Amino acid sequence: MESGSKDRLLVIVPAYNEEASIAHVVQGVLTTHADNRARRLPAASVLVIDDGSTDRTADVAQAAGAMVLRLPYNLGIGGAVQAGFKFAARYGYAFAGRVDGDGQHNPTDLHALLAPIVGGQADVVIGSRFQNGPTSYRVPTSRRLGIRLFAALVSRLTHCRVTDPTSGLQAANRRAIEFLARCYPQDYPEIEARILLHRAGLTTIELPAVMAPRRGGVSSINHWRGAYYMVKVLLAVLITAVKTAPNVSLRE
Repeated sequence: MESGSKDRLLVIVPAYNEEASIAHVVQGVLTTHADNRARRLPAASVLVIDDGSTDRTADVAQAAGAMVLRLPYNLGIGGAVQAGFKFAARYGYAFAGRVDGDGQHNPTDLHALLAPIVGGQADVVIGSRFQNGPTSYRVPTSRRLGIRLFAALVSRLTHCRVTDPTSGLQAANRRAIEFLARCYPQDYPEIEARILLHRAGLTTIELPAVMAPRRGGVSSINHWRGAYYMVKVLLAVLITAVKTAPNVSLRE
């Protein structure tokens, strides 16, 4: 663990069997954020959460320059990301970012996401593929319809326009890190997290971002899992909308 983390950014990269793409992701973050101080942004470190991979994801990530947290078995995306927030909270990072381990996110977009965080305009900033209208990234029709449904639902529940409720590209400040370390949802958590952040009184905004095709590996969501996912998330969202709102606490 490096010293002097209190004014730094931890970029969390959840990864499961991403041996083919993880080095590109780690090197991309380290390269594009090497001059953050000149941009008046926090210096960055990378933490790869190896979510029980059965390939060489952890070894490749470490060789590329990342810190690696190896989970003993596969927790799923929610558990992996929460582990990253717990690490950031425990070691005093002022800011956290998240990019996925499949190479679909452009780490340069984190610069734009961090600016409102550093400037105090938001607690969480999320990169949206759809904020500026149609995107060049091709989303399967069934998944696109699901995203639109969830966007409309989350917009209604949070009273804010949401365009990309399933985005895994985000930046957060210390208040949000502390909260998400305790309350991050499991399974496919991005949608439910948007509602939890709103109910906790944390400010969340979206900014445009670019998403590319996967560099390798296989998505965990196929046609049948997608249908199951939609039903499961709808139920989770409805439960989250009516249960007691969580509190935000910040340890000094």
